[in-house]
Amino acid sequence: MAAALAIDTLRRVATPEGCEIALRIAGPVTRARAWLFDALIRVVLWWVFAMIAAFTGKVGAGLFMLSLFLLEWFYPVLFEVYMRGQTPGKKACGLVVLHDDGRPVGWGGSFIRNTLRFVDFLPLLYATGFIATLCNAEGKRLGDLAAGTVVAHVETPEQKSTADDATGSEAPPFPLNVEEQQALIEYRNRAGTLTEERAEELAELATPLTGRVAPRHGRQRLLRMANFLLGQR
Repeated sequence: MAAALAIDTLRRVATPEGCEIALRIAGPVTRARAWLFDALIRVVLWWVFAMIAAFTGKVGAGLFMLSLFLLEWFYPVLFEVYMRGQTPGKKACGLVVLHDDGRPVGWGGSFIRNTLRFVDFLPLLYATGFIATLCNAEGKRLGDLAAGTVVAHVETPEQKSTADDATGSEAPPFPLNVEEQQALIEYRNRAGTLTEERAEELAELATPLTGRVAPRHGRQRLLRMANFLLGQR
């Protein structure tokens, strides 16, 4: 059961109309990539504003400080509200911010989750937020817990779940204890319910088993090792 909870990121939500939707919750690795992409965009914009301010004297310096404030606090809010829960970084990584019930995030939810980023940042480099994502099954940082929001993978009609594309078997590189074997088999059994992105993200967390290979190849190695544990030779 513990192994199942560790990798099961599918959240099922019942709508008032009696329908059920499934949200595939994003993990910390994918979220970090999206944050880094957005941070890079902000750095470029800061540089542009700094160049402009250098030629406009004291007025430009004041406007530069104002632009820093607006970029830091309203860049994510405006994009999440007007771009249906996606900043440029989240869009590039196929992520979206939603309310817990699957509704698009609104002004209130987006403002709360982003205002509390300064708490998640403490004591350094989002350490508190990262620990929070590991302490709840839906990978929420403190801002998401307060706002009632989740970050999920965007589902598209043509998107495939992780295919059972690893044939053959491969022995693990070192002996595994019972819990590790159960986790590996559980990963294999749930391959069809995980998105490719989530499966590869989990594979990146198992580098002692997979080695430093591309996430796609790491996922396939894990599946082959699970085949081995299941008796396939």
